[in-house]
Amino acid sequence: MAREFTSVGVVGLGTMGAGIVEVFARNGVDVVAVEISEAALERGRANLTGSTDRAVAKGKLAEADRDALLGRVNFQVGLAALHAVDLVIEAVPERLDLKQRLFAELDRVCKPEAILATNTSSLSVTEISVATTRPNQVIGIHFFNPAPVMKLVEVVRTVVTSADVVADVEALCARLGKVDVTINDRAGFIANALLFGYLNNAVGMLEARYASREDIDAAMKLGCGLPMGPLALMDLIGLDTAYEILDTMYRRGGRDRRHAPVPLIKQMVTAGLLGRKSGRGFYTYERPGSPKVVPDEQTPVATEAALVDGARAIAKIGIVGSGTMATGIIEVFARAGYEVVSVTRGAEKSAKVREAVKTSLNKGVVRGKLSEADRDAVLGRITWSASLEHLADVDLVVEAVVEELSVKKALFASLDEICKPGVVLATTTSSLPVIDLAMATQRPADVIGLHFFNPAPVMPLVEIVRTIRTSAETTATARAVCAELGKTGVVCGDRSGFIVNALLFPYLNDAVKMLEASYSTADDIDHAMKLGCGYPMGPFELLDVVGLDAALAIQRELYLELREPGFAPAPLLEHLVTAGYLGYKSGRGFRDHTHR
Repeated sequence: MAREFTSVGVVGLGTMGAGIVEVFARNGVDVVAVEISEAALERGRANLTGSTDRAVAKGKLAEADRDALLGRVNFQVGLAALHAVDLVIEAVPERLDLKQRLFAELDRVCKPEAILATNTSSLSVTEISVATTRPNQVIGIHFFNPAPVMKLVEVVRTVVTSADVVADVEALCARLGKVDVTINDRAGFIANALLFGYLNNAVGMLEARYASREDIDAAMKLGCGLPMGPLALMDLIGLDTAYEILDTMYRRGGRDRRHAPVPLIKQMVTAGLLGRKSGRGFYTYERPGSPKVVPDEQTPVATEAALVDGARAIAKIGIVGSGTMATGIIEVFARAGYEVVSVTRGAEKSAKVREAVKTSLNKGVVRGKLSEADRDAVLGRITWSASLEHLADVDLVVEAVVEELSVKKALFASLDEICKPGVVLATTTSSLPVIDLAMATQRPADVIGLHFFNPAPVMPLVEIVRTIRTSAETTATARAVCAELGKTGVVCGDRSGFIVNALLFPYLNDAVKMLEASYSTADDIDHAMKLGCGYPMGPFELLDVVGLDAALAIQRELYLELREPGFAPAPLLEHLVTAGYLGYKSGRGFRDHTHR
């Protein structure tokens, strides 16, 4: 039988500590909430009452329940108040020396059978435990912020944590309505080890001026369905906290360069730009602690005039290709009111594309999103052709042919000969260098990447990829066209993976390496990212959907271009692809899909 915890202590009542107090008190557990001084105690009390009052205002907590909850909390200054509790969990700042001193003191104060737990997100639980005479009763219980809302708890055992203690804490998590994943003591555990490499990579993009903060954040929200962009998330976590976590992970985790904090983070911390809590980080906030972003000197001017300033007039679009992507892009442009010339290799392919577009539009009619008259008007704007010569009078060409450099270069050379001067020539490539295609023409200033996401009619994001030869006028035209389509266009440089794939796939690759090292299971890693970070899918679910072969190809491209050792494809990924386990499309990837 798991032991019954009748009273717990929480040390440190900042946002995290107060949230943990609320979790226990909501679930009928008496809590001794401890701070270092009367002033800090009052701030902690305010954190708790503020959170519970908001829950009442939103109708998520009855007033009587709130009063009962607050009645279970005993606020005290000093650790002596913890002498009788069954479990203590600390949520003090992420400094090893501070936590070790605290645990030595707790060891002295608490009864011999009490469990001592740390909420650290990056420090070694083992190093904290050795400050006590009872390291077998020390464990990591890592809650996620905001603790009352987030379902995940990482239970971190050291090599000496007793099995009974682990079982008791797992049972307690279930009582609290949390989903626990139990793991060994390693830098960053699951969620942070995967999350912070990605966040650091995003800051590196901003530091290199590869893309703007708004475009990096919009790309990850709209391209991957994430609840927040990476830079807004850094502001929420706190840049000082993020720096400490990255620095600890770098030192403890084998000195992987991708965890070495990007210099910009340290500069911002030194300058006091800590994120929301200081009122300014990557973004500027209404006041310290406010979630409301206000415009600052970096905010782009979002007027219509600014958007189309220098843009060319575009009325007629040529689209080359016959795959899923080409079909979706034809529909997107025709629905937005553009005249479209679809060019495929032969009448048979044209008929197939026409049927696919018609089927998609008919679905829109059935769902009531499109009238029959609108559908007919959309189809009436499309001309079907098997000859590139029919692109002689278009204003913009979008190619969506096979992802092979030689094929695309030959096509761009042909377009250069056929198209009138001033036409924007765009490629939908997701992995090839746009500059290679631009240099196959005599007009590299007119060539740009327009990377639509699949399915193009649904996905709101387009990556606008400018090369070092792309003119400002061509970029402005691409921006204006994306706005006309009702899409969010994000501008970035011509580098492998652009924004989304360059941030997404190294994270997926890291998850595979974590599985390969037998640190955790695919299920627990997926749970951790969905419940701890609010991701719509776990990394292994996503890899099976994307296709392991596609993921491996993108990861290889990133590694070849950036030569970053940490980007080398995980051997397990390569082995699965070699074995023909490609995900959903082959019936098996990281999971077996044959019986679904």
